[in-house]
Amino acid sequence: MMLQLNGKQVEWDRDTGTIQDLLASYQLEHKIVVVERNKEIIGKEQYHEVELCDRDVIEIVHFVGGG
Repeated sequence: MMLQLNGKQVEWDRDTGTIQDLLASYQLEHKIVVVERNKEIIGKEQYHEVELCDRDVIEIVHFVGGG
């Protein structure tokens, strides 16, 4: 499946999957993130049910602490 992820074309090695699966594949499932799919922000409670489709445009923003 081809996705545009944070502005770059990536080939995800799965034919199906959810936002939760995508986050897990990038080891972000336990991080504080905001996910936008096709210009729509997806609520965290929906990550496990929103299915990804070929050519989806995904933006993932995760927060890093610092001082």
